[in-house]
Amino acid sequence: MDIQRKLKRYGYHVVIAIDQLFNAIIGGAADETLSSRTYRGAVLAEQPKKRWRVLYRLINGLFFDRNHCKTAYESEISGKQHDERFLAGR
Repeated sequence: MDIQRKLKRYGYHVVIAIDQLFNAIIGGAADETLSSRTYRGAVLAEQPKKRWRVLYRLINGLFFDRNHCKTAYESEISGKQHDERFLAGR
């Protein structure tokens, strides 16, 4: 693996960790990103609260991707953000 790819991977994991830390600080699960939690709250909840619907639009808008939160949720479910060393036993 070349150095540029290693740095990109490192940066990706750091950003995910910061996102998960922020989510935990505001009352979410330690191993879930705010985007994933927002998708669950805005789309998957039986009666979504207004704050989750607003945050859903805001986050998707910030990333210029109308499916960002959904993709984040799907990544959580599939374990995409996990290091391959953790996936070896699957």
